Amino acid sequence: MSDTYTPPKVWTHDAENGGRFANINSPVSGAREEKELPSGEHPFQLYSLATPNGVKANLILEELIEAGFSVEYDAWIVNIGEGEQFTSGFVDINPNSKIPALVDRTGPNPIRVFESGAILLHLAEKYGAFLSETPAGRAEMLSWLFWQVGSAPFIGGGFGHFYAYAPEKYEYPINRYAMETKRLFDVADKRLAQTRFLAGDEYTIADMAAWPWLAPFFKGVIYNDAKTFLSIDEYENVARWANTIGERPAARRALIVNKSWGDDEDAKLPNRHSAADFAGKSV
Repeated sequence: MSDTYTPPKVWTHDAENGGRFANINSPVSGAREEKELPSGEHPFQLYSLATPNGVKANLILEELIEAGFSVEYDAWIVNIGEGEQFTSGFVDINPNSKIPALVDRTGPNPIRVFESGAILLHLAEKYGAFLSETPAGRAEMLSWLFWQVGSAPFIGGGFGHFYAYAPEKYEYPINRYAMETKRLFDVADKRLAQTRFLAGDEYTIADMAAWPWLAPFFKGVIYNDAKTFLSIDEYENVARWANTIGERPAARRALIVNKSWGDDEDAKLPNRHSAADFAGKSV
């Protein structure tokens, strides 16, 4: 780096130094605006955005439907760029103000579930689907699930932020997080050289957690030219796995739920209320 930063004795928040996310980032939590969330008629209410973490929740809901379970949901878009995650209604179901967040109204009292990994586990256990059945298999599945949960900040908030979003590019953080992102791809690639899916031969929530983060690199649709910069095509086993999941009808649908950007109107569905909403879409 050309300039050396000397930290002050006590750090203070300066919104002017927050870059493109200055209007939403803050060192304090809680609601900034009193506003109720919209609510539909279905048992599950999802509040999210089609980011990699958001797609995880879309994916398990659509996979459960594809598998024949009686699962229906309303998915409401949350515009995080406009700070909608800081409304009182959203903070009530996720005090951490991050998407996705789910309200499960299938029982006598609504249950809130936040954090994408928690949503995957909650729904999989509720319906007894996409889980490994043996104790050893469950341990393997949970290990890969939490591997992804722990890894995502290095890819997104680390590599993605400093390579694609930071107001200025600096060599040290880009090198630091590029190295870690490639290491994570290598971990997955070596595992997937041994097994069809991350936890073994069966498709589980561990795959649903990792796929929305890893697959976009192969398509070149995440963090500008990161596919080239990180030589992503080296990871042939991850590519095979990503393509296998990407061919699933539920996965194709999951990618467009709560998506509002892009030129192709058939590849986005900002709010989803029934299977009929996919009619005419690119799924």
